[in-house]
Amino acid sequence: MVWSEQDAAWADGIAVAKQYAAVHGHFLPPTTAVWEGHPIGVWAKNARAAARRARENEELRAAGLPVPSSAGAMNQARQDELDAIDPGWCPAWDAAWQRCYRLVQNHVQASATLPKTVGDVVVQGEDLGRWVMAQRFGWEQLMPVQQWILEDTLKLAPAEDHERPVKQTQDTKRAANLAAARQFHAREGHLRVPRGTSST
Repeated sequence: MVWSEQDAAWADGIAVAKQYAAVHGHFLPPTTAVWEGHPIGVWAKNARAAARRARENEELRAAGLPVPSSAGAMNQARQDELDAIDPGWCPAWDAAWQRCYRLVQNHVQASATLPKTVGDVVVQGEDLGRWVMAQRFGWEQLMPVQQWILEDTLKLAPAEDHERPVKQTQDTKRAANLAAARQFHAREGHLRVPRGTSST
């Protein structure tokens, strides 16, 4: 006998979450993920929203402020069930960031190599080299705790100035175009350049 459809749906979701995490090494499925016919990505997204609602309510209570509603907030027992599957299932930041971090971390633990270039390592559809580069070049946009996690576990650091691409000014673009035109004129004897022609 099913006492509650919600409880039965939760039990089904937890069972699928365990299977998904066992195969993928994390419980951070993309929203589009379907596992064993179950839309586990949407289920996980809804679970994260409910856990965040509970966290916000707890912060309001701790501050002595009224809680507008507990509707839609996840109870502690359910959070504990998901924490047992994957402690990082509900990060304070975007789940896609956390998924890529976990994939990179798993890759480094398995191979002792950090993906550093685009296309270097692709796992579960994620380009880990591209992600690593994006973290290093977008360091200032990360939360301090994300920076700490990357430094502590992956030994990542922000990209140094000499690694960053040089931004071209209008003057440097104009000078490069003029040099290309001179090179073309010297080679061809005219400046009637067909479309799509390279200066090399």
